[in-house]
Amino acid sequence: MQEKILGTEKISKLFMKFTIPAIIAMIIASTQTIIDGIFVGRFVGENALASVNIARPFMDMIFGPTFIIAIGAMSYMGRSLGAKQLEKTQSIFRTATLLGLGLGVLITIVGVSFHDQLARLLGASPLLMPYVASYIETIAYFAPFIIPMFLFGFTSRLLGRPEVYLRSSIVSVIVNVSLDTLLVKELQMGIRGAALATGIAFVSGLLITILPLLNRRSTINLFKGHWMPSTIGSILYNGSSEGIVSISAAVTVYLFNRTFMTLAGESGVAAYTTISYIAMFGIMSVFGISDGITSIISYNYGKKQFDRIKLLMKISLRASAVIGIAIVVIMNFYAEPMIQLFIKSNPSVVTMAAQGASLYSIGFLFTGFNVIQSGYFTAIGNARASILIAMSRGLVGIALGIMILPNFFGLNGIWLTVPFAEVITFFLVLFLKRRENAATFATQKAKQNLAQKAV
Repeated sequence: MQEKILGTEKISKLFMKFTIPAIIAMIIASTQTIIDGIFVGRFVGENALASVNIARPFMDMIFGPTFIIAIGAMSYMGRSLGAKQLEKTQSIFRTATLLGLGLGVLITIVGVSFHDQLARLLGASPLLMPYVASYIETIAYFAPFIIPMFLFGFTSRLLGRPEVYLRSSIVSVIVNVSLDTLLVKELQMGIRGAALATGIAFVSGLLITILPLLNRRSTINLFKGHWMPSTIGSILYNGSSEGIVSISAAVTVYLFNRTFMTLAGESGVAAYTTISYIAMFGIMSVFGISDGITSIISYNYGKKQFDRIKLLMKISLRASAVIGIAIVVIMNFYAEPMIQLFIKSNPSVVTMAAQGASLYSIGFLFTGFNVIQSGYFTAIGNARASILIAMSRGLVGIALGIMILPNFFGLNGIWLTVPFAEVITFFLVLFLKRRENAATFATQKAKQNLAQKAV
Protein backbone atom coordinates (compact mmCIF):
# COMPACT_ATOMS: atom_id res chain seq x y z
CA MET A 1 0.00 0.00 0.00
CA GLN A 2 1.35 3.41 -1.04
CA GLU A 3 0.58 5.03 2.33
CA LYS A 4 3.33 2.93 3.98
CA ILE A 5 5.92 5.39 2.68
CA LEU A 6 4.79 7.73 5.47
CA GLY A 7 6.45 5.43 7.99
CA THR A 8 9.42 4.17 5.99
CA GLU A 9 10.74 6.72 3.49
CA LYS A 10 13.57 9.09 4.41
CA ILE A 11 12.20 12.08 6.33
CA SER A 12 13.94 14.76 4.25
CA LYS A 13 12.57 13.18 1.07
CA LEU A 14 9.07 12.94 2.57
CA PHE A 15 9.27 16.57 3.64
CA MET A 16 10.02 17.70 0.10
CA LYS A 17 7.49 15.35 -1.46
CA PHE A 18 4.62 16.45 0.78
CA THR A 19 5.29 20.08 1.69
CA ILE A 20 6.21 21.50 -1.71
CA PRO A 21 2.90 20.45 -3.30
CA ALA A 22 1.08 21.56 -0.14
CA ILE A 23 2.72 25.00 -0.18
CA ILE A 24 2.01 25.53 -3.86
CA ALA A 25 -1.56 24.27 -3.47
CA MET A 26 -2.19 26.45 -0.42
CA ILE A 27 -0.86 29.56 -2.16
CA ILE A 28 -2.93 28.80 -5.25
CA ALA A 29 -6.05 28.24 -3.14
CA SER A 30 -5.49 31.52 -1.33
CA THR A 31 -5.17 33.37 -4.63
CA GLN A 32 -8.81 32.70 -5.49
CA THR A 33 -9.91 35.78 -3.54
CA ILE A 34 -6.79 37.70 -4.62
CA ILE A 35 -7.58 37.04 -8.27
CA ASP A 36 -11.05 38.41 -7.70
CA GLY A 37 -9.47 41.44 -6.03
CA ILE A 38 -7.12 42.09 -8.96
CA PHE A 39 -9.91 41.87 -11.53
CA VAL A 40 -12.50 43.93 -9.66
CA GLY A 41 -9.87 46.44 -8.56
CA ARG A 42 -8.70 47.04 -12.14
CA PHE A 43 -11.95 46.62 -14.06
CA VAL A 44 -14.68 47.59 -11.59
CA GLY A 45 -13.01 50.02 -9.19
CA GLU A 46 -11.54 50.70 -5.77
CA ASN A 47 -14.90 50.33 -4.00
CA ALA A 48 -15.39 46.88 -5.48
CA LEU A 49 -11.91 45.90 -4.27
CA ALA A 50 -12.76 47.04 -0.73
CA SER A 51 -16.04 45.10 -0.97
CA VAL A 52 -14.27 41.82 -1.76
CA ASN A 53 -12.24 42.26 1.42
CA ILE A 54 -15.28 43.11 3.52
CA ALA A 55 -16.92 39.92 2.22
CA ARG A 56 -13.87 37.82 3.12
CA PRO A 57 -15.15 36.89 6.59
CA PHE A 58 -18.01 35.07 4.88
CA MET A 59 -15.44 33.08 2.91
CA ASP A 60 -13.81 32.28 6.24
CA MET A 61 -17.24 31.13 7.44
CA ILE A 62 -17.00 28.52 4.68
CA PHE A 63 -13.34 27.72 5.21
CA GLY A 64 -13.81 27.35 8.98
CA PRO A 65 -15.97 24.18 8.85
CA THR A 66 -13.93 23.03 5.84
CA PHE A 67 -10.64 22.93 7.71
CA ILE A 68 -12.17 21.74 10.98
CA ILE A 69 -13.48 18.67 9.18
CA ALA A 70 -10.62 18.16 6.70
CA ILE A 71 -7.72 18.60 9.14
CA GLY A 72 -9.55 16.94 12.04
CA ALA A 73 -10.43 13.92 9.93
CA MET A 74 -6.93 13.69 8.41
CA SER A 75 -5.28 13.74 11.85
CA TYR A 76 -7.70 11.10 13.18
CA MET A 77 -7.43 8.92 10.07
CA GLY A 78 -3.63 9.19 10.03
CA ARG A 79 -3.25 7.96 13.60
CA SER A 80 -5.78 5.17 12.99
CA LEU A 81 -4.07 4.14 9.76
CA GLY A 82 -0.67 4.12 11.47
CA ALA A 83 -2.13 1.88 14.20
CA LYS A 84 -3.48 -0.46 11.44
CA GLN A 85 -7.14 0.24 12.30
CA LEU A 86 -8.24 0.15 8.67
CA GLU A 87 -12.00 -0.26 9.11
CA LYS A 88 -12.13 2.62 11.59
CA THR A 89 -10.13 4.82 9.20
CA GLN A 90 -12.63 4.18 6.41
CA SER A 91 -15.59 4.99 8.64
CA ILE A 92 -13.97 8.23 9.83
CA PHE A 93 -13.71 9.30 6.20
CA ARG A 94 -17.32 8.38 5.40
CA THR A 95 -18.56 10.28 8.46
CA ALA A 96 -16.45 13.35 7.67
CA THR A 97 -17.74 13.40 4.08
CA LEU A 98 -21.41 13.33 5.09
CA LEU A 99 -20.80 15.89 7.85
CA GLY A 100 -19.09 18.25 5.40
CA LEU A 101 -21.90 18.02 2.87
CA GLY A 102 -24.49 18.77 5.54
CA LEU A 103 -22.65 21.83 6.83
CA GLY A 104 -22.09 23.04 3.29
CA VAL A 105 -25.81 22.99 2.58
CA LEU A 106 -26.49 24.88 5.84
CA ILE A 107 -23.99 27.61 4.89
CA THR A 108 -25.64 27.93 1.48
CA ILE A 109 -29.04 28.46 3.08
CA VAL A 110 -27.69 31.12 5.46
CA GLY A 111 -25.71 32.97 2.78
CA VAL A 112 -28.50 33.03 0.22
CA SER A 113 -31.26 33.90 2.68
CA PHE A 114 -29.43 36.54 4.73
CA HIS A 115 -26.83 38.08 2.38
CA ASP A 116 -28.01 41.66 3.05
CA GLN A 117 -27.96 41.20 6.82
CA LEU A 118 -24.53 39.56 6.66
CA ALA A 119 -23.12 42.39 4.55
CA ARG A 120 -24.40 44.93 7.06
CA LEU A 121 -23.01 42.90 9.97
CA LEU A 122 -19.56 42.75 8.31
CA GLY A 123 -19.41 46.53 8.21
CA ALA A 124 -20.35 47.39 4.63
CA SER A 125 -21.05 51.10 4.20
CA PRO A 126 -24.14 52.15 2.22
CA LEU A 127 -21.84 52.72 -0.76
CA LEU A 128 -20.38 49.20 -0.60
CA MET A 129 -23.52 47.37 0.50
CA PRO A 130 -24.74 46.16 -2.94
CA TYR A 131 -21.28 44.84 -3.85
CA VAL A 132 -20.74 42.93 -0.60
CA ALA A 133 -24.25 41.41 -0.53
CA SER A 134 -23.94 40.27 -4.13
CA TYR A 135 -20.60 38.57 -3.51
CA ILE A 136 -21.89 36.77 -0.40
CA GLU A 137 -25.09 35.55 -2.07
CA THR A 138 -23.26 34.20 -5.12
CA ILE A 139 -20.39 32.43 -3.38
CA ALA A 140 -22.77 30.82 -0.85
CA TYR A 141 -24.17 28.50 -3.51
CA PHE A 142 -20.78 26.78 -3.79
CA ALA A 143 -20.21 25.92 -0.10
CA PRO A 144 -21.33 22.24 -0.49
CA PHE A 145 -18.60 21.78 -3.12
CA ILE A 146 -15.77 23.60 -1.33
CA ILE A 147 -15.76 21.45 1.83
CA PRO A 148 -15.43 18.04 0.08
CA MET A 149 -12.82 19.45 -2.32
CA PHE A 150 -10.44 20.11 0.57
CA LEU A 151 -11.38 16.95 2.50
CA PHE A 152 -10.76 14.71 -0.50
CA GLY A 153 -7.52 16.49 -1.38
CA PHE A 154 -6.12 16.18 2.15
CA THR A 155 -7.19 12.53 2.35
CA SER A 156 -5.13 11.78 -0.76
CA ARG A 157 -2.02 12.72 1.21
CA LEU A 158 -2.69 9.83 3.58
CA LEU A 159 -2.74 7.60 0.51
CA GLY A 160 0.77 8.80 -0.37
CA ARG A 161 -0.50 11.03 -3.20
CA PRO A 162 0.14 14.68 -2.24
CA GLU A 163 0.16 15.67 -5.91
CA VAL A 164 -3.62 15.19 -6.22
CA TYR A 165 -4.49 18.28 -4.20
CA LEU A 166 -1.83 20.26 -6.07
CA ARG A 167 -3.34 19.30 -9.43
CA SER A 168 -6.79 20.32 -8.26
CA SER A 169 -5.46 23.69 -7.11
CA ILE A 170 -3.73 24.32 -10.44
CA VAL A 171 -6.88 23.47 -12.38
CA SER A 172 -8.91 25.63 -10.02
CA VAL A 173 -6.76 28.74 -10.46
CA ILE A 174 -6.67 28.35 -14.25
CA VAL A 175 -10.46 28.18 -14.30
CA ASN A 176 -10.69 31.17 -11.95
CA VAL A 177 -8.45 33.40 -14.08
CA SER A 178 -10.19 32.34 -17.29
CA LEU A 179 -13.67 32.99 -15.92
CA ASP A 180 -12.67 36.28 -14.28
CA THR A 181 -11.35 37.41 -17.67
CA LEU A 182 -14.62 36.41 -19.33
CA LEU A 183 -17.14 37.44 -16.67
CA VAL A 184 -15.53 40.52 -15.11
CA LYS A 185 -13.44 41.99 -17.91
CA GLU A 186 -15.31 41.01 -21.06
CA LEU A 187 -18.96 40.59 -19.96
CA GLN A 188 -18.64 43.27 -17.23
CA MET A 189 -20.61 41.24 -14.66
CA GLY A 190 -18.78 43.04 -11.85
CA ILE A 191 -18.41 41.55 -8.40
CA ARG A 192 -21.04 38.85 -9.03
CA GLY A 193 -18.98 37.64 -11.97
CA ALA A 194 -15.90 37.46 -9.73
CA ALA A 195 -17.77 35.37 -7.15
CA LEU A 196 -19.09 33.05 -9.87
CA ALA A 197 -15.58 32.58 -11.23
CA THR A 198 -14.25 31.62 -7.79
CA GLY A 199 -17.13 29.26 -7.02
CA ILE A 200 -16.89 27.42 -10.34
CA ALA A 201 -13.13 27.18 -9.86
CA PHE A 202 -13.63 25.30 -6.58
CA VAL A 203 -16.07 22.93 -8.29
CA SER A 204 -13.45 22.15 -10.94
CA GLY A 205 -10.96 21.39 -8.16
CA LEU A 206 -13.43 18.97 -6.59
CA LEU A 207 -13.62 17.03 -9.85
CA ILE A 208 -9.87 16.36 -9.53
CA THR A 209 -9.69 15.47 -5.82
CA ILE A 210 -12.60 13.04 -6.02
CA LEU A 211 -11.00 10.82 -8.68
CA PRO A 212 -8.62 8.72 -6.46
CA LEU A 213 -11.46 8.09 -4.01
CA LEU A 214 -13.63 6.54 -6.71
CA ASN A 215 -11.18 3.63 -6.92
CA ARG A 216 -12.65 0.78 -4.87
CA ARG A 217 -9.18 -0.77 -4.40
CA SER A 218 -7.90 2.34 -2.62
CA THR A 219 -7.34 2.00 1.15
CA ILE A 220 -9.72 4.93 1.66
CA ASN A 221 -12.50 5.49 -0.86
CA LEU A 222 -16.10 6.68 -1.16
CA PHE A 223 -17.54 3.16 -1.14
CA LYS A 224 -16.07 1.79 2.10
CA GLY A 225 -16.84 2.55 5.72
CA HIS A 226 -20.09 3.53 7.34
CA TRP A 227 -21.67 6.45 9.19
CA MET A 228 -20.11 6.44 12.66
CA PRO A 229 -21.54 9.24 14.86
CA SER A 230 -19.13 8.35 17.66
CA THR A 231 -16.25 9.75 15.59
CA ILE A 232 -17.81 13.18 15.02
CA GLY A 233 -16.68 14.58 18.36
CA SER A 234 -13.07 13.56 17.76
CA ILE A 235 -13.09 14.89 14.19
CA LEU A 236 -14.40 18.28 15.29
CA TYR A 237 -12.19 18.44 18.36
CA ASN A 238 -9.03 17.48 16.44
CA GLY A 239 -9.74 20.11 13.81
CA SER A 240 -11.14 22.78 16.10
CA SER A 241 -7.93 24.81 16.12
CA GLU A 242 -8.14 25.08 12.33
CA GLY A 243 -11.67 26.39 12.73
CA ILE A 244 -10.44 28.96 15.22
CA VAL A 245 -7.79 30.03 12.68
CA SER A 246 -10.53 30.70 10.13
CA ILE A 247 -12.74 32.41 12.70
CA SER A 248 -9.75 34.47 13.81
CA ALA A 249 -9.04 35.45 10.21
CA ALA A 250 -12.65 36.56 9.85
CA VAL A 251 -12.53 38.53 13.11
CA THR A 252 -9.18 40.09 12.16
CA VAL A 253 -10.44 41.21 8.77
CA TYR A 254 -13.65 42.51 10.34
CA LEU A 255 -11.84 44.49 13.08
CA PHE A 256 -9.26 45.87 10.67
CA ASN A 257 -11.91 46.85 8.11
CA ARG A 258 -14.01 48.63 10.73
CA THR A 259 -10.99 50.41 12.20
CA PHE A 260 -9.59 51.47 8.83
CA MET A 261 -13.06 52.58 7.70
CA THR A 262 -13.24 54.82 10.77
CA LEU A 263 -9.72 56.24 10.49
CA ALA A 264 -9.19 56.38 6.74
CA GLY A 265 -12.46 55.51 4.98
CA GLU A 266 -12.75 53.29 1.90
CA SER A 267 -9.14 54.13 0.94
CA GLY A 268 -7.89 52.72 4.24
CA VAL A 269 -9.76 49.47 3.65
CA ALA A 270 -8.30 49.25 0.13
CA ALA A 271 -4.78 49.79 1.54
CA TYR A 272 -5.25 47.04 4.11
CA THR A 273 -6.69 44.76 1.42
CA THR A 274 -3.55 45.02 -0.72
CA ILE A 275 -1.25 44.34 2.26
CA SER A 276 -3.30 41.34 3.37
CA TYR A 277 -3.07 39.92 -0.14
CA ILE A 278 0.73 40.17 -0.16
CA ALA A 279 1.01 38.80 3.38
CA MET A 280 -1.26 35.91 2.43
CA PHE A 281 1.50 34.37 0.31
CA GLY A 282 3.79 34.14 3.33
CA ILE A 283 1.08 32.89 5.67
CA MET A 284 -0.14 30.27 3.20
CA SER A 285 3.43 29.06 2.61
CA VAL A 286 3.81 28.36 6.32
CA PHE A 287 0.37 26.77 6.53
CA GLY A 288 1.36 24.70 3.50
CA ILE A 289 4.29 23.26 5.46
CA SER A 290 2.03 22.60 8.44
CA ASP A 291 -0.62 20.89 6.30
CA GLY A 292 2.00 18.93 4.38
CA ILE A 293 3.57 17.39 7.48
CA THR A 294 0.31 16.67 9.33
CA SER A 295 -0.31 13.34 7.60
CA ILE A 296 3.33 12.29 8.16
CA ILE A 297 3.25 13.22 11.86
CA SER A 298 -0.13 11.61 12.57
CA TYR A 299 0.81 8.36 10.79
CA ASN A 300 4.16 8.05 12.58
CA TYR A 301 2.57 9.00 15.89
CA GLY A 302 0.14 6.12 15.41
CA LYS A 303 3.12 3.81 14.74
CA LYS A 304 4.99 5.32 17.73
CA GLN A 305 7.96 6.34 15.58
CA PHE A 306 8.75 9.50 17.52
CA ASP A 307 12.34 10.01 16.28
CA ARG A 308 11.00 10.51 12.76
CA ILE A 309 8.59 13.15 14.04
CA LYS A 310 11.37 15.00 15.88
CA LEU A 311 13.53 15.17 12.76
CA LEU A 312 10.59 16.31 10.64
CA MET A 313 9.81 19.14 13.05
CA LYS A 314 13.41 20.35 12.97
CA ILE A 315 13.40 20.55 9.18
CA SER A 316 9.96 22.21 9.12
CA LEU A 317 10.86 24.94 11.62
CA ARG A 318 14.01 25.83 9.69
CA ALA A 319 12.08 26.07 6.42
CA SER A 320 9.39 28.26 7.99
CA ALA A 321 12.06 30.59 9.41
CA VAL A 322 13.53 31.11 5.94
CA ILE A 323 10.07 31.94 4.57
CA GLY A 324 9.45 34.43 7.39
CA ILE A 325 12.70 36.29 6.77
CA ALA A 326 12.04 36.38 3.02
CA ILE A 327 8.58 37.93 3.56
CA VAL A 328 10.05 40.60 5.84
CA VAL A 329 12.59 41.54 3.16
CA ILE A 330 9.97 41.61 0.39
CA MET A 331 7.48 43.71 2.36
CA ASN A 332 10.16 46.21 3.36
CA PHE A 333 11.85 46.68 -0.03
CA TYR A 334 9.41 45.58 -2.73
CA ALA A 335 5.96 46.35 -1.31
CA GLU A 336 5.14 49.40 -3.44
CA PRO A 337 5.37 47.80 -6.92
CA MET A 338 3.38 44.81 -5.66
CA ILE A 339 0.69 47.09 -4.24
CA GLN A 340 0.43 48.81 -7.63
CA LEU A 341 -0.75 45.52 -9.11
CA PHE A 342 -4.01 46.18 -7.29
CA ILE A 343 -4.20 49.97 -7.11
CA LYS A 344 -2.69 52.49 -9.52
CA SER A 345 -5.18 55.32 -9.58
CA ASN A 346 -4.75 56.48 -5.97
CA PRO A 347 -1.12 57.28 -4.96
CA SER A 348 -2.11 58.11 -1.38
CA VAL A 349 -3.48 54.58 -0.86
CA VAL A 350 -0.29 53.10 -2.33
CA THR A 351 1.84 55.17 0.06
CA MET A 352 -0.33 54.25 3.06
CA ALA A 353 -0.14 50.55 2.23
CA ALA A 354 3.62 50.59 1.63
CA GLN A 355 4.28 52.23 4.99
CA GLY A 356 2.00 49.77 6.74
CA ALA A 357 3.66 46.76 5.08
CA SER A 358 6.95 47.45 6.85
CA LEU A 359 5.33 47.30 10.30
CA TYR A 360 2.95 44.45 9.46
CA SER A 361 5.85 42.26 8.25
CA ILE A 362 7.48 42.05 11.70
CA GLY A 363 5.01 39.35 12.72
CA PHE A 364 6.42 36.96 10.11
CA LEU A 365 9.54 36.48 12.22
CA PHE A 366 7.31 34.50 14.62
CA THR A 367 4.42 33.26 12.45
CA GLY A 368 6.18 30.17 11.12
CA PHE A 369 7.18 28.87 14.53
CA ASN A 370 3.68 29.38 15.93
CA VAL A 371 1.84 27.80 12.99
CA ILE A 372 4.12 24.75 12.72
CA GLN A 373 3.84 24.01 16.44
CA SER A 374 0.06 24.39 16.32
CA GLY A 375 -0.07 21.93 13.42
CA TYR A 376 2.10 19.50 15.35
CA PHE A 377 -0.27 19.49 18.33
CA THR A 378 -3.23 18.95 15.99
CA ALA A 379 -1.50 16.01 14.28
CA ILE A 380 -0.80 14.17 17.54
CA GLY A 381 -4.33 14.74 18.84
CA ASN A 382 -3.48 17.40 21.43
CA ALA A 383 -6.26 19.72 20.28
CA ARG A 384 -6.25 21.73 23.50
CA ALA A 385 -2.73 23.07 22.96
CA SER A 386 -3.45 23.78 19.31
CA ILE A 387 -6.64 25.64 20.23
CA LEU A 388 -4.76 27.81 22.74
CA ILE A 389 -2.19 28.75 20.11
CA ALA A 390 -4.85 29.53 17.51
CA MET A 391 -6.83 31.68 19.95
CA SER A 392 -3.73 33.54 21.09
CA ARG A 393 -2.47 34.50 17.62
CA GLY A 394 -5.97 35.14 16.36
CA LEU A 395 -8.83 36.12 18.61
CA VAL A 396 -7.15 37.17 21.86
CA GLY A 397 -3.96 38.72 20.51
CA ILE A 398 -5.67 40.61 17.71
CA ALA A 399 -8.50 41.89 19.93
CA LEU A 400 -6.08 43.12 22.60
CA GLY A 401 -3.74 44.68 20.06
CA ILE A 402 -6.40 46.57 18.16
CA MET A 403 -7.95 47.88 21.40
CA ILE A 404 -4.64 49.06 22.86
CA LEU A 405 -2.07 49.91 20.19
CA PRO A 406 -3.98 52.51 18.07
CA ASN A 407 -4.40 54.59 21.25
CA PHE A 408 -0.62 54.99 21.42
CA PHE A 409 0.52 54.77 17.79
CA GLY A 410 -2.53 55.83 15.77
CA LEU A 411 -2.78 54.21 12.32
CA ASN A 412 0.61 52.50 12.86
CA GLY A 413 -0.89 50.77 15.89
CA ILE A 414 -3.29 48.89 13.64
CA TRP A 415 -0.44 47.62 11.47
CA LEU A 416 1.43 46.51 14.62
CA THR A 417 -1.51 44.45 15.90
CA VAL A 418 -0.56 41.26 14.05
CA PRO A 419 3.12 41.35 15.19
CA PHE A 420 1.86 41.94 18.74
CA ALA A 421 -0.35 38.85 18.56
CA GLU A 422 2.43 36.69 17.11
CA VAL A 423 4.94 37.72 19.79
CA ILE A 424 2.69 36.86 22.73
CA THR A 425 1.81 33.57 21.02
CA PHE A 426 5.50 32.74 20.62
CA PHE A 427 5.96 32.80 24.40
CA LEU A 428 2.78 30.75 24.88
CA VAL A 429 4.14 28.09 22.51
CA LEU A 430 7.43 27.94 24.44
CA PHE A 431 5.43 27.33 27.63
CA LEU A 432 3.31 24.58 26.00
CA LYS A 433 6.37 22.84 24.56
CA ARG A 434 8.14 22.96 27.92
CA ARG A 435 5.09 21.43 29.57
CA GLU A 436 4.87 18.72 26.90
CA ASN A 437 8.56 17.86 27.32
CA ALA A 438 8.11 17.64 31.09
CA ALA A 439 5.11 15.30 30.68
CA THR A 440 7.04 13.12 28.22
CA PHE A 441 10.01 12.92 30.59
CA ALA A 442 7.73 11.97 33.50
CA THR A 443 6.11 9.21 31.42
CA GLN A 444 9.44 7.79 30.33
CA LYS A 445 10.76 7.84 33.90
CA ALA A 446 7.64 6.06 35.16
CA LYS A 447 8.15 3.34 32.53
CA GLN A 448 11.80 2.96 33.56
CA ASN A 449 10.81 2.61 37.22
CA LEU A 450 8.24 -0.09 36.34
CA ALA A 451 10.85 -1.92 34.29
CA GLN A 452 13.35 -1.79 37.16
CA LYS A 453 10.76 -3.10 39.63
CA ALA A 454 9.90 -5.95 37.27
CA VAL A 455 13.57 -6.96 37.24
